[in-house]
Amino acid sequence: MRIVILVLSFLFVIAPAQAADCNAPAAAGVDWQRCYMDGRGFIDSTLSGSRLRETSFQRSDLSGADLRRVDGYRARFVSTRMRGTKLDDGQFSDADFTKADLAGASLARADLRRARFFHASLRGADLTGAKTQGAEMLGADLSGALWTDGVRRCAEGSIGQCN
Repeated sequence: MRIVILVLSFLFVIAPAQAADCNAPAAAGVDWQRCYMDGRGFIDSTLSGSRLRETSFQRSDLSGADLRRVDGYRARFVSTRMRGTKLDDGQFSDADFTKADLAGASLARADLRRARFFHASLRGADLTGAKTQGAEMLGADLSGALWTDGVRRCAEGSIGQCN
């Protein structure tokens, strides 16, 4: 009996203090790690400082949302509307933005290493200080985007790279 109590005590000690709450309402600091938020609307929502690791937002609408300082490692934003969204200082390495509409979004100082932007729209987006090493931008529209150096503006028709 003592062994059973000891094992149960050990399990409670090593168990995570708090699990993700996929039913929690959109709010700053929410923990939606590994949740499925596909097809939902979060227009102008405040999610700053939230934990969105490996969360799926496919075909969702995050237009105008505040995702500053978000941990979005390996999150999926496939075909997601993100016009004017603030992703500043966020951790989005290995995230998937395939076909996402990020027109006018701010990604200043965001970690975008190894992120995928296949055929995404980054028209007029701000990439000042963003870490883009290994990011894949095949077919991405960068027309009018402010590049990572914070000085160069990508020319109209910049597809896949900033010209």
